[in-house]
Amino acid sequence: MNHRHCAAAGRAIVAVVAFGMLAPAAAAGQAAGEAASRTGWGAPDLQGVWDFRSITPMERPEALGDRAFLTEEEAANLEQETLARNEDLLNRPAVRTEVTESVDRGEEGAPGFYNNFWLDRGTTIVDTRRTSLVVDPPDGTIPALVPEAAERQAALRAAREGTANHEPTPGGWVEDLGANGLQLRCITGFNAGPPMTPGGYNNNVQIFQTPDHVVLLNEMNHNARIVPLDGRPAIDLPQWTGDSRGHWEGDTLVVETGNFLRETSFRSGATDANLRLTERFTRVSAGVLMYEATIDDPTVWSRPWTYEVPMVWNDQPVFEYACHEGNYGLYNILAGARVAEAAEASK
Repeated sequence: MNHRHCAAAGRAIVAVVAFGMLAPAAAAGQAAGEAASRTGWGAPDLQGVWDFRSITPMERPEALGDRAFLTEEEAANLEQETLARNEDLLNRPAVRTEVTESVDRGEEGAPGFYNNFWLDRGTTIVDTRRTSLVVDPPDGTIPALVPEAAERQAALRAAREGTANHEPTPGGWVEDLGANGLQLRCITGFNAGPPMTPGGYNNNVQIFQTPDHVVLLNEMNHNARIVPLDGRPAIDLPQWTGDSRGHWEGDTLVVETGNFLRETSFRSGATDANLRLTERFTRVSAGVLMYEATIDDPTVWSRPWTYEVPMVWNDQPVFEYACHEGNYGLYNILAGARVAEAAEASK
């Protein structure tokens, strides 16, 4: 794997040590070239660190029309273009940047006020060569928003006009930090969701198993979801990452999650408390774990939809993602917002 985000460097997350006792040593040493194994109690062995970086877009680009797959040549060209862009950004003269809309979107294809060194989006498309992560609807696009959700998003855009991506909505303090508020407050990581999606960096999840539980430990914000497999009922306690229950359908682990507190970090907080999430994990080979997520939120989208990501075996451990340590970052973000609002009011 390539470099990691600076906050992740150097220290193994403590939770890995605690949960690591759940994983047989043989599974931890399994190489990508070996055949996928089973646990000592006969379940498919999903344990290990799985990398879900990808340059494949969530939705199919309009220019590709009804084409669900790229040719080998097209895939190779896209990957080479990514490598060339990274090389160009590495070697171009340094530029002093200003605050932009986002840390990772700037001028002339460059990142914003991060430079490209800190980003780790990957350089390859998914190995199925799909033109989008979305597999249902078949056109590779996310279904339309229901009218009420479209109105809510339009109102938020209007309230945040002229506000950078990582700044609070004007007047916001506790409840409303605007788009990406959960990751801004380090409550959930932007690629951890749930569901999980490829993002700027820390695209790793470590899976641990026992006969009665599965643990999904995301590197981003070191969030651990503990998923019972023993048929126990859901609890009446809304949570940021919902309440998950799992079961096996053949060799596929199915994790169903509901009872969300509010939005998650998925798609910048587009979902709401009515989300019903179904995730499927299938070990298709020693080196690939197919991850499929079906999003059913009737108060946001007009129909359920599904995307899939072939996760790739990673022989490195997950690292701690410290976010803004001691929450000093949040204090500075809010203090800066208040100064900016005062300056605007004085005009």
